[in-house]
Amino acid sequence: MGKHALLSASSSHRWLVCPPSAKLCAEVEDKGSEYAAEGSDAHALCEYKVLKYLGKDVKTPTAALSFYDEEMECCTDDYAAYISEIVEKVKDTCRDPVVLVEQRLDFSRYVPEGFGTGDCLIVADGTLYVIDFKYGRGVEVSALENPQMMCYALGALELFDGIYDITLVCMTIYQPRRENVSVSTMSKADLYQWAEETLAPIAKLAYDGKGDFKAGEHCRFCKVKATCRKRAEYNLELAKYDFEMPAELENAEIAAVLAKADELAAWAADVKEYALAQALAGVEYDGWKVVEGRSNRRYINETAVADTVKQEGFDPFEHKVLGITAMTKLLGKAKFDKLLGNLVEKPKGKPALVPASDRRPAMNNAANAADDFKEEN
Repeated sequence: MGKHALLSASSSHRWLVCPPSAKLCAEVEDKGSEYAAEGSDAHALCEYKVLKYLGKDVKTPTAALSFYDEEMECCTDDYAAYISEIVEKVKDTCRDPVVLVEQRLDFSRYVPEGFGTGDCLIVADGTLYVIDFKYGRGVEVSALENPQMMCYALGALELFDGIYDITLVCMTIYQPRRENVSVSTMSKADLYQWAEETLAPIAKLAYDGKGDFKAGEHCRFCKVKATCRKRAEYNLELAKYDFEMPAELENAEIAAVLAKADELAAWAADVKEYALAQALAGVEYDGWKVVEGRSNRRYINETAVADTVKQEGFDPFEHKVLGITAMTKLLGKAKFDKLLGNLVEKPKGKPALVPASDRRPAMNNAANAADDFKEEN
């Protein structure tokens, strides 16, 4: 297993806001998850496909991938195609751009012992491209003012600034399962200014275990999110409301509850998950016990079930049209678009109440939109 940086670029969104969380998290064992393992498989496939495009002699890793499936094949194909499009475009102005895949990047000039791995770098006169592949579908990631991408860009400049005449940095998050390609461009001068005035001072605090704890959305992936006292205080502020029927609350009070509702629910779920793990390890909580949860019946052997039912003259299988991802893989994107393009639609999404900072445009008439959604469903 590779070494992990105390102040990693991937966790910079957290320690830049809550500096002392870095050392606190470093004391907790990183147990990993299926989501992380799935992401690692997808990255390995991305690396292979981009290197193959670059003409390298590489072998497909699919046989060694635990989570490989049709969706991963399609997503990584699209990613490799996206990289190739950028490279070909860059060649219009730079005859010999440098393309690096899974490149170790050192930004320790600003972050003590800071390093990370860039999924893809394209270095050319004028512009440095930093591209990060995100396979997760849970949280949409933006490249705008993204500290992980900015740290990676600083690491890339350490390698190439001065060799190439770079003035702009173009940072891209490629997140295919969310249909999200987020691009942010900033000047090299602005990036260096951020590094000197914001990144370096806070990184020193975090490395020394100093600064103030602060709770917020950045707690989502914190290793101590379930037991952090600051996060508890942040969420327990809601206790001042009696939680009577919403009609009896003032609009300002409802807005205050909405502002923390998602975080409160996530915090409560994190505490329950942590407490269950502790209880299974022998810890006792007054008034609580561990019981066997509900479960659904399942077949012991699906093949035997199918054979038995077929012998009785019945069809044991469901028959339905392939999903869009699987059908695209079957036909190929060009033929899919030609044959089925006019038979595919993207229906209206269900109305959702979100913070004003959300990037999506507001509905013109939320009440009418809600009625339309009911009619369609």
